[in-house]
Amino acid sequence: MKSRDVRVWGIKVNVLSERKKSYTTRWIVAGQPKSQTFAKRAQADKHRSDLMQAINRGEEFDVESGLPVSMVPAEQVVTWYEFAQDYVSMKWPGAAATSRSSIVEALAIVTPVLVRQLSAQPSVDLLRRSLRDFVLSPRDRGLDRPADVAAALAWLARASLPVSALVDSGVIRLGLEALECRANGRPAAATMVRRRRSVFYNALQFAIERELLDFNPVDRLRVRSSRRQKIASQIDRRVVVNPRQARELLTAVTYVGERGKHGRRGERLYAFFACMYFAALRPAETLGLRGDDCHLPASGWGRLVLERSCPTSGKRYTDSGQLHDERGLKHRGDTEARIVPIPPELVGILSEHIERFGLASDGRLFRSERGNVVAASTYSRVWEQARTLALTPDRVASPMAGRPYDLRHAAVSFWLNLGVPATEVAQRAGHSVDVLLKVYAKCLDGQSEAINQSIEHALGDQ
Repeated sequence: MKSRDVRVWGIKVNVLSERKKSYTTRWIVAGQPKSQTFAKRAQADKHRSDLMQAINRGEEFDVESGLPVSMVPAEQVVTWYEFAQDYVSMKWPGAAATSRSSIVEALAIVTPVLVRQLSAQPSVDLLRRSLRDFVLSPRDRGLDRPADVAAALAWLARASLPVSALVDSGVIRLGLEALECRANGRPAAATMVRRRRSVFYNALQFAIERELLDFNPVDRLRVRSSRRQKIASQIDRRVVVNPRQARELLTAVTYVGERGKHGRRGERLYAFFACMYFAALRPAETLGLRGDDCHLPASGWGRLVLERSCPTSGKRYTDSGQLHDERGLKHRGDTEARIVPIPPELVGILSEHIERFGLASDGRLFRSERGNVVAASTYSRVWEQARTLALTPDRVASPMAGRPYDLRHAAVSFWLNLGVPATEVAQRAGHSVDVLLKVYAKCLDGQSEAINQSIEHALGDQ
């Protein structure tokens, strides 16, 4: 804990014997009396002078030791490099794999800029890679380090600023500006910046809890960012496809990839993309879908009982050491399920998929040819190729259905435009009603003309 509430008293002379005296410098920090005794008067005077000079400079005093920050012994100073590791260790056990990834990413970006200027500084890219691969993740700290990594981290340990130095507005701005940029120096996406800033802010809050800071320095900045971007709160209507376009895209998926023993790669993913459109599932929810979760009658509507998802996280961030993390549904308890009715068309698609490709050893519907969870890079490449097959060149260049996730946007928008009650749509999509109405209430591509005609007829009747 730091304070500027400091008063220094006069030197106290201690008579030990007729020929021997000692001299005590006395002062008080944040209401706590401090003192230090010296054998010679000159030593006590110098110590008192050092304290007075620190006060005149406006320097903060460490309440525990009673010394100005500049006089605290080096072994008692907590650097940001050390603190960042402690923060990750604190957050790691209770954090989901995707959250762990976000924490490591943000701290790997900000830590290399919170340093003093020392000679032989390694490149920022090397420092960030070294932090990400060998330091921040607790399970990676014991790995053997290549010579360049070891040298970079040794430099960082020497150069890292004390956590107390972050009260300087100039220092804290350097950190925030680093979080706003990609590796190539270009501005990062607004949602990415917000996620990184949230990690940094939370870390500073932990520094307050550790009594390394008295306040969060971000809160005292008048302008928190020189390039603040507005975060879109609504889905761009241009990404939303209508039912005809959605079916054309799904058909195009089946033509992606070379035909092999088990069919084309796209054929294995046809039902995967169909779940996102006809049931509005998130990709991670679709990857976690198991045979027991699917109720597929011979005729009529079926239902999916969703209990788990498999978000892509990275091996170093999951407890299992696998690429994907298995967890409960988003915005729900670990064991809370969501029931999604599915139309006969999707019932037939899933039934055919199970009959043709079977299930993985753990019951999952969708897997790679080796039996693993389908990687995000794999289904994203398939979708990219399907767009070029199904859409005209001008629409390929447009945002329309640019990501697989946009199938979910199309499904929810379609339900809302049909007049399905928002409460029911929110239940099926796994959203709160307020978020649903704010984000997903969009018109479908190609319906503007029909809407315009309806308005024109209504105006003509007045």
